[in-house]
Amino acid sequence: MLVAAAVCPCPPLLVPEVASGATAELDDLRAACDAALAAVLAAAPELLVVVGPGPGHEHWEQGAAGSFQPFGVDLRVRLGSGPGPAGAAPVLPPSLAVGAWLLERSGWQGAVRGLSVPDYLEPQLCAENGRHLAATAERVGLLVLGEGSARRSVKAPGYLDDRAEEFDAGIARSLADADADGGLAALDDGLAFELMASGRAPWQVLAGAADGRLRGSLLYQAAPYGVGYFVAGWS
Repeated sequence: MLVAAAVCPCPPLLVPEVASGATAELDDLRAACDAALAAVLAAAPELLVVVGPGPGHEHWEQGAAGSFQPFGVDLRVRLGSGPGPAGAAPVLPPSLAVGAWLLERSGWQGAVRGLSVPDYLEPQLCAENGRHLAATAERVGLLVLGEGSARRSVKAPGYLDDRAEEFDAGIARSLADADADGGLAALDDGLAFELMASGRAPWQVLAGAADGRLRGSLLYQAAPYGVGYFVAGWS
């Protein structure tokens, strides 16, 4: 059963070593992510699952390795504490590498798994994944990674799209209200793809895992660099 969830964005710039001279610009975002994740850990989950966007639909075991070398920093992370495969090459997609970094930062020592979901995964399959994750243990916590539209300004990765702001406003409301069925589950996957919203599939996994008992709290909402970032806690 899902007992708590943290929703965070996953730009590699969240990692100070990657951000370098721009580190301070995202201090508030890091603090919000830390707070959301701390609330999940305080709920004492037996299993914590990190869910984020990736090129494929894959499950990742505890100890899977990731790296920020593609972003110019020789920094490696593992998904959870404990031994991983000796000498394993970094394989985690960037979103889960950021999730692993957040977990290391939190000091979590419990059981961890990962799930990456591609942007083409249909909403109903995302929901099925969520229901399966929620049934994996008596007390399940989620760290859900992903971003809103990457088309919020002319300098955004996808340039400006007039639909982006309204789309992200709906996401913010759904996260604040813990609106799984009428909000996150109802997201238009086609529109999300057009607006380059990487969080659509992970959020719909969360919607499938939730059963309507949880309350939501929106801790952060902004669009630095023209990309919608949200931090929320459900418990």
